[in-house]
Amino acid sequence: MNGDTCMKTRALLFDFDGTLVDTMEGFADIAGEVIHQFHPEISFEEARRRYLETSGVPFFQQLEIILPGDPTNSKKAAIFEETKKEGFFRSTFSEEVRFVITQLRERGILVGVSSNNFQYLIEQFIEREGLQFDIVLGFKDGFEKGKHHFEYVLHHFQLKKDELTFVGDSLKDAEKAISNDISFIGLCGTFTKEQFLDKYPDIITINSLQELLEICER
Repeated sequence: MNGDTCMKTRALLFDFDGTLVDTMEGFADIAGEVIHQFHPEISFEEARRRYLETSGVPFFQQLEIILPGDPTNSKKAAIFEETKKEGFFRSTFSEEVRFVITQLRERGILVGVSSNNFQYLIEQFIEREGLQFDIVLGFKDGFEKGKHHFEYVLHHFQLKKDELTFVGDSLKDAEKAISNDISFIGLCGTFTKEQFLDKYPDIITINSLQELLEICER
């Protein structure tokens, strides 16, 4: 990605957890507890670390990376999804997120959400928060963050690939974008700038979403 990315970009697609809302630390705690409960030989701290390392895909897919083929993975995933709902709906959009999203839309940039939360959960959250997005995409069977969401957005808004940019907080987010020839901006926090650039040296990284307003003026 080069410096004129946002001059071409007509649409910004945002990851949700860890990017638009500060849920990742709480989710990591839940995942660590669930994994440790089923596998006492894996410490809570180690399980939590593995969750964060593999974030960016649905938890049931993370479990297949962390514990491939384990017969209790489906049960662990069900417990995680049910437990996280309480914290999910305790979260809210920050004033910064509200300001940045509103400003981007006022500038004529299409703004969307791409989440691995279930579609009905993400729709309920955004409806409650009252913040306007041009498109909201969540997880459904056979339709998830990455290739499916990118293709849907490109077709829905009749965009070229270089007119769409994905903003996320994880290495998996970067991998999904780059493997699909979509520009990516990494929000530092869950991963550091150094971790992003060590693996993907050509991407842009930001420390706050407000920096997008400067980038999109280039």
